[in-house]
Amino acid sequence: MKILHTADWHLGQTFYEYDRKAEHLVFLSWLKNVIKEQAIDLLLIAGDVFDGPNPSADSQRIYYRFLQEITAENPDLQLIIIAGNHDSAARLEAPNPLLGAMNITVKGLVQRDATGALALDSLLVPLNKGGYCLAVPYLRQGDYPPSSTYAEGVKAMYEALFDQVRGKEGPFIALGHLQATGSEISENDRSERTVIGGLESVSPDAFSPEIAYTALGHLHRAQRVSGRENVRYSGAPLPMSFAEKNNKQGVTLVELSDTTHIERLPFTPPVALLSIPKVALPLTDVLAAIAELPDGELTTHSPYLEIKVLVTEPEPSLRFQVEEALQHKSVRLARIAAERPAHEVVEKTMSYEELQQIHPMEMAVDIFKRNYGGEDMPLALKELFQKVVQEVKR
Repeated sequence: MKILHTADWHLGQTFYEYDRKAEHLVFLSWLKNVIKEQAIDLLLIAGDVFDGPNPSADSQRIYYRFLQEITAENPDLQLIIIAGNHDSAARLEAPNPLLGAMNITVKGLVQRDATGALALDSLLVPLNKGGYCLAVPYLRQGDYPPSSTYAEGVKAMYEALFDQVRGKEGPFIALGHLQATGSEISENDRSERTVIGGLESVSPDAFSPEIAYTALGHLHRAQRVSGRENVRYSGAPLPMSFAEKNNKQGVTLVELSDTTHIERLPFTPPVALLSIPKVALPLTDVLAAIAELPDGELTTHSPYLEIKVLVTEPEPSLRFQVEEALQHKSVRLARIAAERPAHEVVEKTMSYEELQQIHPMEMAVDIFKRNYGGEDMPLALKELFQKVVQEVKR
């Protein structure tokens, strides 16, 4: 059996207000060719198909056209798709009566039977080539067996599901959208949802050693989990933020026979992400770095640009100067990251009476020093602030 594992497409995402439709179409065209060339038997999509619960009509059109095309070109192909935390589980499942005729199974909601018990059988998908897939969508409160913590509940869910197929003929595949213990997220990346302390991190022990392969989604960096070769994240096909610009995009190919062979198939996104300078520098140095960028016309394949500027005092014309310097450059400005010098802040507890005695100028100077690395407020700024104070008093 040849399996292709992908996840975290985030169709419909806008990158700092830039539409990424063209980028997603390039990926889906590439994926369609891979499925054909590799003669894939099973395609696993491990959640976050869309970037939000209410995807645009255009995003849905792209998604369903892709499903129609690959199933028409590959009549024996089986697809199993689960909902991620960004998806609307009910919306993703809604077309199941139609998709089932195309050999596509979508699992978004955790069903319960007439007694209120979890309908575990509804999450077990028989595989065309023999065996079963434990297809578990992103689990929310109450979707899993009663447990003291979320992680224990998710672990109990997978264990209960495997008990349903234990002793049956394999192979067994697991599908999930979660954060696993021992996995890495991109530094300072808000696009990957985590909980402080790792309370939602699920141990890879949740997946029985008898499971041939566990296909995970949720984290955007392709990786093995805790050193286990057959428990993996496929990663996102496009970087979702500048924190992910160094990630290696692609999909994971799994071949099951007497042994399990796992191979990474790389995909090169059509639009690059650039950050200049590598570390934040003063504006004059940043403008010099911009001057070194190549000239050219803007296209849908022009790189996205992040500018890192070291700010030591207020600079109202910062964006204007950057945009002026970028004229005729073949890059698209996405973000200006204004960074301040790191410095130690000494906190002081004050009583209400003491606070009342502080002059507004003292407070303004203190805030300026905190924001700009201990530098004293410039005289011109002090004079402007003093005029404001006098105006307020009048």
